[in-house]
Amino acid sequence: MPQSAARRSAIAALPLALALALTSAPVPLAAQGAPRQAAAQGAPKAEKPASPPGKSEQAIVVLVNDEPITAYEIQQRTAFLALNSGGGGQDLKAKAEARWAQIVKDPRTNERLQALFREKNVKSREEAQAIQKEYAFKLQQTMIEQIKRESRDAMLPKFRKEAQEELIEERLKLQEAKRQGVEISDEEVKRVIKDLAERNKLSVDQFVQNIKASGVDVSTLRERFRAQYAWREVVRKRGQMLISINQRDIEQMITASARDAGEDTVELQVQKITLPAPAKDQNAMARRYAEAEALRTRYGGCATLPALAREASDARHDDLKYVKPSSLPEPTRSLLLSAKDGDMLPPATAAQGIEVYAVCGRRPIKVDEKEREKAEGELAQKEFEIVGKRYLRDLRQDAHIEYR
Repeated sequence: MPQSAARRSAIAALPLALALALTSAPVPLAAQGAPRQAAAQGAPKAEKPASPPGKSEQAIVVLVNDEPITAYEIQQRTAFLALNSGGGGQDLKAKAEARWAQIVKDPRTNERLQALFREKNVKSREEAQAIQKEYAFKLQQTMIEQIKRESRDAMLPKFRKEAQEELIEERLKLQEAKRQGVEISDEEVKRVIKDLAERNKLSVDQFVQNIKASGVDVSTLRERFRAQYAWREVVRKRGQMLISINQRDIEQMITASARDAGEDTVELQVQKITLPAPAKDQNAMARRYAEAEALRTRYGGCATLPALAREASDARHDDLKYVKPSSLPEPTRSLLLSAKDGDMLPPATAAQGIEVYAVCGRRPIKVDEKEREKAEGELAQKEFEIVGKRYLRDLRQDAHIEYR
């Protein structure tokens, strides 16, 4: 066989099967631009750029205290919510794997790859593998974008309802902000857009073009941010009169957070008496256990422990001072934490013999000031959210909302 024919045969034999690396995480809004055009047939079309509203889009759908919400605004906010959802959902990986299996089996997929080899005038197996890898990557990217778009389209009715409700609430927020003398200037909103673009390593123009290419006008973002920031100021003014966070609330939150993280929140002042006995001598262990129980009946508080230890032969008294509960073995740790100050625990078997613990006191572990400030900030945020929800609920109850 001629060398060129052998080379073509080797290239044609290359399988398309490649590892499929997928993720179900939503794509961040600012990272989404115009969908990449793929070489593969059947590539999804790019999103339609936002266009000026027509007559039907200018139609008023809802009146909020006589202030209109148009079909165009709802359409734009729906597109934004769909775009920001990422698409795909929890089953993106399963959908992608099934779709990829179909693509690989499709004879046209390999035909297009072979045509690409000819177009690139591939002369070696290494060149063919590199082109094949890039070809498969583009196919996968196009496929995932298509699946996400299909998922977003399927959820459009849900997004449309959410968009309408969000716009109604924004009208109420901005109306109340105006009554309270709160105004967010265009310059402030522009700074927010600029910060968002910079966090995504884009210029403002690039960011705006990316959003526009996805079918959303940047004015939708501007008005959303304006309502959010105005409402934050309104709630802050209201919350200053209603919210009061005391040190007890802060301590409880710090303790709960530490407990959830498995960290110590207190140090225990512990004393113990050890009655030595060979672990393998069951009779000796039983006698020592009985002695420990007898000592326990005569226990009169932590101050009596040294004298009690002297009453038993070979007994040893240890004042452990303040210890962190995590340094103690279970179940002793849990029993000591549950005991009241001054309590003595039942005798417990240990490697050295029989041990009897007593809780003599406890003290909270000193919290770093930054942790305290963080807890105070989180508590304040929760309280502000509660105030904001109630405030908005009251505004909505008093509002005149007309659906058309």
